[in-house]
Amino acid sequence: MPPEEGSQLMELVEAERLLRWRRQQHGLGGQPQDFDWLLDLGGGLDWQQLQRLLLDPCGAILLQRSRADLAALWRRHLHDATPLQYLLGCCPWRNLQLKVAEAALIPRPETELLPDLGLALLDGLATTPGVWADLGTGSGCLAVALALALPSWRGWAVDCSGAALALAAANLRTAGVAERVSLGSGDWWDALPATCPPLALVLANPPYIPTQELARLEPLVRCHEPHLALDGGVDGLHGVRAILQNALGFLAPGGALAMEHGAGQSKVVAALFRAAGLEAVTRHHDLEGKARFVSGRRPGRRCPNRAMTMC
Repeated sequence: MPPEEGSQLMELVEAERLLRWRRQQHGLGGQPQDFDWLLDLGGGLDWQQLQRLLLDPCGAILLQRSRADLAALWRRHLHDATPLQYLLGCCPWRNLQLKVAEAALIPRPETELLPDLGLALLDGLATTPGVWADLGTGSGCLAVALALALPSWRGWAVDCSGAALALAAANLRTAGVAERVSLGSGDWWDALPATCPPLALVLANPPYIPTQELARLEPLVRCHEPHLALDGGVDGLHGVRAILQNALGFLAPGGALAMEHGAGQSKVVAALFRAAGLEAVTRHHDLEGKARFVSGRRPGRRCPNRAMTMC
């Protein structure tokens, strides 16, 4: 969210005055760490700089955004629970600074592991040209991560939301990888053309919140993030089943599919992978030790070539 017209973009402020103002903002409500995150991402004062100031509040600090602008964003966050990422229009994720908007979910820290899981499933073939797909790309975070990690590969980023695809396209351009990633509009595999070669790697983070649980989500999520990307149907697995239904028809022999899922869904998702005909089905945990991902392969021997054709 850009500053309002006529507002001061940058501000030089004495350290002691800045710290007093920070304490005042903490006193308005909300979580102090959230305001400090805003001060970091919006004002350019990172955690290490802040700690040094707290120990030795001397000199002056050049904020990348004025205190008036930051305070206005904080008040709006407190008033209607708008996520700070949406207010700033950006979100750090892995080593990226992604553009975000209410057209797509804010990329979550746990999802940062999904590209690494996918790359590990390639078993040393990452340098051999191939084709990958990101189903339900949203902000394009997974597509950007794969395109950066696999510079000799081609990719597909697909979504049923045109607004989300526009956001993904912007992030792909910013990362300098747009020429290697094609965009597809539609539901899951339907967004891929009939000429799409067999896929060596597919990542997906489908909606997985059961419909009846949406009303119980915190306001930050329930009132601002797109329900299209949250609502997984009666049991939260509608998108999972839709993807698995046609997975064998799009994966190359030996091609891998890795998918994120919700809390408590791991065993059921793994069973659905096996029922769909995938082999080497494996459950994976996030950094907190919670079951978060499932992967599997299409049966058959892999071919190390771009099109991943049948051997």
